Amino acid sequence: MKLPQEIQTILEKLAQKKFPAYAVGGCVRDLLLKQKPKDWDITTKAKPEQIQKIFPDSFYLNNFGTVTVKTKSKQANLKEIEITTFRTEQKYTDKRHPDKISFTDNVENDLARRDFTINALAISQADKIIDPFKGQEDLKKKILRAVGKPDDRFNEDALRMLRAIRLAVELDFKIEPKTFKAIQKNAKWLQAIAKERIRDELIKMILSAQADQTIELLKETGLLKYIIPEMEKGIGVSQNRHHVYTIYQHSILSLKFAAQRKCNLEVRLAALFHDIAKPQTKKGQGLNSTFYNHDHLGSKFTINILQRLKFPKKIIEKTALLVRNHMFVYGVDEVTEAGVRRLLRRVGRANMPDLIDLRVADRLGSGCPKAVPYKLRHLKYLIEKVSKDPISAKMLKINGHDIIKQLKIKPGPKLGLLIEALLAEVLKDPKLNTKQKLFEKAEQLNKLTDQELKNKTKKVKEKKQEIDSEIKGKYWVK
Repeated sequence: MKLPQEIQTILEKLAQKKFPAYAVGGCVRDLLLKQKPKDWDITTKAKPEQIQKIFPDSFYLNNFGTVTVKTKSKQANLKEIEITTFRTEQKYTDKRHPDKISFTDNVENDLARRDFTINALAISQADKIIDPFKGQEDLKKKILRAVGKPDDRFNEDALRMLRAIRLAVELDFKIEPKTFKAIQKNAKWLQAIAKERIRDELIKMILSAQADQTIELLKETGLLKYIIPEMEKGIGVSQNRHHVYTIYQHSILSLKFAAQRKCNLEVRLAALFHDIAKPQTKKGQGLNSTFYNHDHLGSKFTINILQRLKFPKKIIEKTALLVRNHMFVYGVDEVTEAGVRRLLRRVGRANMPDLIDLRVADRLGSGCPKAVPYKLRHLKYLIEKVSKDPISAKMLKINGHDIIKQLKIKPGPKLGLLIEALLAEVLKDPKLNTKQKLFEKAEQLNKLTDQELKNKTKKVKEKKQEIDSEIKGKYWVK
């Protein structure tokens, strides 16, 4: 195992001052697994003020004995290295931070406070491995085991229960039975954890290669009800002739295929949530049951869930938009160019590849053998064909100033109605989007009453208001 030069240098400088020091934790685990460590941590006998004397280019901004040393490395994960003094911890009232820490001279005592045996590993500059809890043995057996008593470890930091699931799936390890039972027993402790911390772990799970397995483990351990309780309502709920799986199974499989296709976070979240409102909208039983408006209600649920978990606004908006529109029609005989233009207006040209990715994951998760059938390829063709067509007022070849000048009318509500009416006409026939034809059409429309113009633009306005309301996050399910 070769340590990076930056780590070697830090260990050497500490050793020269007679301070034992080790690379510690996940980086050692990754080295033993012959994987590239994502980050590096060092633990040492030196106290924070002693560390700073040895490394002047450093900062110490916490109460946990951790000094951050700046290096001149060009690698992002080596530019700043955290060095923590050997320590022990006592009582975690908030199930997150220790009420008290004490420095110790013994690295074994420091390792005893860590979460899992495979992370309670340290390696010296001379490649000597410190392994008091048989972490190397668990690595070989592919077992994830809590250090000491699992109840104690999870009581110290309840987020470790989520981390156990993520690590087990990422590494393809089994969670040791006592550790697994401790998670089931103490799942309710997750309620004490800040939603932001839960969100960050959930994102890592959703973006993992085996994202579906992480959700399954959340369900099996009882943690899911404290993160996304809405999902549990779909367990065991059958669908109709178009689905061979229950609502919950279908959602998990859709996420699985979204992950296999390496889709982005929003698509994966939408794959997981796109049918989340089906239990509430189900009517009837058996092959002919229906789920009318589950897409609309599902977007509300999605916003509610992601806001509750403190996701960024952009992610919430994008995911809800995908869920709201996942039922778009794409049959060859059903889709017209005008219909595609309306779809582009609702969704946005930039979001169409993601919406199609969601539909493919949805199809695969329904048991369909072909991910991209002819009809969907035909839709892609139409999207490319009409992608440059106007789908918003800004894309019209004339604007409000042009209309005022040409028709010699005053600014006011009718001007807005005229522009909306022109857009409605162009959505039907893009060839009208020339200055001459638009002026001709504007002359005709200007002869109509305000009510007649409103009737012409009613559908366009209703759809625009619906989309605007959703995107601005006005939906909220109590």
